[in-house]
Amino acid sequence: MPQTDTINVLQLDTRRPEFSQRLNAHLQSEAVAGERLQAQVAAIIRQVREQGDQGLLECVRRYDGMHAASVADLQVPSSVITDARERLDKPTKEALCMACERIRRYAEKQKLESWQFSDESGSLLGQRITPLRSCGLYVPGGKAAYPSSVLMSAIPAHVAGVPRVLMAIPTSLPEMNMAILAAASLAGVETIYTMGGAHAIAALAYGTETIRRVDKIAGPGNAYVTEAKRQVFGQVGIDMLAGPSEILVLCDGQTDVEWVTADLFSQAEHDEQARAILLCPEQDFIDAVAKCAERMIAAAPRAGIIRQSLNQNGLFIRVRDLDEAVVLANHIAPEHLELSVQSPDDLLPKITAAGAIFLGPHSCETLGDYCAGPSHVLPTMGSARFASPLGVYDFQKRSSTIHCSPTAADDLGSVAVQLAETEGLFAHADAARRRQTRS
Repeated sequence: MPQTDTINVLQLDTRRPEFSQRLNAHLQSEAVAGERLQAQVAAIIRQVREQGDQGLLECVRRYDGMHAASVADLQVPSSVITDARERLDKPTKEALCMACERIRRYAEKQKLESWQFSDESGSLLGQRITPLRSCGLYVPGGKAAYPSSVLMSAIPAHVAGVPRVLMAIPTSLPEMNMAILAAASLAGVETIYTMGGAHAIAALAYGTETIRRVDKIAGPGNAYVTEAKRQVFGQVGIDMLAGPSEILVLCDGQTDVEWVTADLFSQAEHDEQARAILLCPEQDFIDAVAKCAERMIAAAPRAGIIRQSLNQNGLFIRVRDLDEAVVLANHIAPEHLELSVQSPDDLLPKITAAGAIFLGPHSCETLGDYCAGPSHVLPTMGSARFASPLGVYDFQKRSSTIHCSPTAADDLGSVAVQLAETEGLFAHADAARRRQTRS
């Protein structure tokens, strides 16, 4: 849809026979990159993997526009990271500290603990929880600086106990936002490299002569970053394949019209591909939001991005009732879901697919983005059907533990021998049989 000077959001009505077809067509997202992009990313990854430091430096010069004599020169001095906290203006510093405290408090509740129990055979069975040994955090540095993303990714890793946390950001040090560095300092990040794109992902995944590889990569980025994460998965772990930001406001028509409009704008301003959706049974309210958007856009600093986002990807849907709205919300599986209704707790048990759920008219999505507590790194493109928000558990591993007593070796051995021979794995059966003391 070409950009216009007005806001013209697509409106659908569930009563119309063509509704499902039009909805699904509108929601179609290219989750897999095109062949050309895949090939470009594969070539970049291969260059870094095969050429190490030299390949990485060439990519940094070509794609990031930064010239460095060595990879070591890409690392931000630790003194600069520490000093950033002192150089930051007081209001921003206080806000970051408050957000940091709340995010950490929430993360502490997520931490998994080891456990074990004895069964009737005398076996001691359990689960051992250990932190990852290292992780790499990617922080976008394109159209805006996101110190909040540093906190949302780094704090869960720190709470999990990851001993080595690296951060990559595609911005040179003189141009880097001090709030980014201050957030890194607050979150316990000590190693930052000024590199971005697919080459940064490759360096984190495979390592170079200077950069040691990590066990997992987390954090959103552009299409090249997302495709690179997809291609290196298996070599390292990844958090998710993040797409454009999304918000779905499920409203009963009783919330302040300007509040709802502002919430839709809050996600639309991320970029032109962002998606903002309103579900409501009241056509008069939908019309009021459409008119309010036209009025409010004039004062929006990122009006061009918001307008294009809404015109291309925005969606207003009139539903029969709130129950139907819930069914649609679960079908769409949005990154952010606002239950902007008078009794949100009545709807909450019916919600099965959403990254983050905001209950009631006063719970705007912006609070979740910055300081409520839960991480704002969330599943997108409908992946909330099966994926979860980034959390401490993403930086912890689970290992099963099995300690068999002699009695258990006898009792369980008989079962294991029978099943192994049934599967034709006779060496398996022999290993278990040799530990049996009873014939």
